[in-house]
Amino acid sequence: MRCTLGVDIGTSSSKGVLVDADGAILATASRAHDVSRPHSGWVEMDGRVWWEEFVSLAGELIAAVPGVEIVGVGVSGMGPCILLADEEDEPVRPAILYGVDTRAGEQIERMTDELGAEEIARVGGSLLTSQAGGPKIAWIAERDPEAWARARRLFMPASWLARRLTGEYVLDHQSASQVSPLYDIEAGRWHDEWWERYAGPIEAPELRWAGDIAGAVTADAASLTGIPEGVPVIVGTIDAWTEAVSVGAHEVGDLMLMYGTTMFLVATGEQTLRTPSMWTTAGAFPGTRNLAGGLSTSGALTAWLKDLTGADYPELLAEAEASGPGARGLLMLPYFAGERTPIQDPDARGVIAGLALEHTRGDLYRAALEATALGVRHNVETMRAAGADIRRIVAVGGGTQGRLWLQVVSDVTGLVQEVPDKTIGASFGAAFLAAVATAEGDPAEIRDWNPLVESIHPAPETRALYDELFDRYRWLYESSKDLVHELAADQREASA
Repeated sequence: MRCTLGVDIGTSSSKGVLVDADGAILATASRAHDVSRPHSGWVEMDGRVWWEEFVSLAGELIAAVPGVEIVGVGVSGMGPCILLADEEDEPVRPAILYGVDTRAGEQIERMTDELGAEEIARVGGSLLTSQAGGPKIAWIAERDPEAWARARRLFMPASWLARRLTGEYVLDHQSASQVSPLYDIEAGRWHDEWWERYAGPIEAPELRWAGDIAGAVTADAASLTGIPEGVPVIVGTIDAWTEAVSVGAHEVGDLMLMYGTTMFLVATGEQTLRTPSMWTTAGAFPGTRNLAGGLSTSGALTAWLKDLTGADYPELLAEAEASGPGARGLLMLPYFAGERTPIQDPDARGVIAGLALEHTRGDLYRAALEATALGVRHNVETMRAAGADIRRIVAVGGGTQGRLWLQVVSDVTGLVQEVPDKTIGASFGAAFLAAVATAEGDPAEIRDWNPLVESIHPAPETRALYDELFDRYRWLYESSKDLVHELAADQREASA
């Protein structure tokens, strides 16, 4: 049976899937892992774990389907991450993760002063924020000189897997466009002058598109993974973009809303839209551009409440539904790990307003769901104000399994969300891209692999309540941020 294998390296786990030529899922597997938070604002991971988990997942998936014929491999991963390796492809230090890692504030400020905010936006599309890869490279150069002296190559999870599988040193355009300010978004290439200035000793990876074939599985990789030598491997890209592919939300006018450890939004268009509070990137495919945003916590916040209360998710969801719209007078800011878009404030922190002794864990859980929904609304309104033409919204990710969360987001935003049959996520999208890249005849269509099965419509009776709550949400952040910033500084000092 001909099939493709897809693996995605996520923030809290790696997931693999084996899919046949018609899009049927034959086997799935996952490996949970933790990130490291050695200091306040730091979020790291040992890049060697990514390969170890790929090898383990591939072995389990192949063993689960006797006689399987793997014709292509898809790779995907969280990002943008900065993993620097030496000449022998050994990591020189743990990978610095995407916008949830906020350590490079000084480098962001200095690079903006040196290059000019207007020029940075003109070249790369976005201003420098905690999401940008360039300042994190500069941080390593300045703060970890021993690692920097050995650094010769730059990887992200997908490109790291492609390298280990094929020996090819490549990075997709979409991922590269998030190594701001080192990528020229209009020219579609590295900005040579700025690369030399901030990443001089590192060899720039060859740029290709996410669905291109990076190379073929080597004999060494075959012996470790069980994937036959010579099987094609795609270049791959960042998980949010691969998730968009997995549900067919990567066409012009689409908005993908990813419910995961963090919440991610990707709007696809043809024009380069620039706004200081969002991320402008190259698309996953030629001729497209994205305006993207992300909440620093979503599933991470609900998991925190689950661990804190000792309840399981079904209990909490049932109690949150009983709490009802407005969480019985609670309002939460979901900035428990700082916030990415649209406020771009790494020193933001969570706030719970209105607490009384009669409030329950169900009220808190409801307030957390509503807080993430309010964050989504803030992002969508900011995207539209920047000129994004959002015609349809598709929900994806593990959080879509709980229909209450989906309903809350639709109620708060006033938007209809389309839900696909399969919400397994980026690993499925990676397998699909591999199937398209290796097709012998007409390539597969994602609408056939993963049809839409449900639409979540907003409840009109909640509209006025949530309009008022959104205004209060915006006011609460502005009113509390000075005090919260002082507390964030205290937290950094305490963890130093």
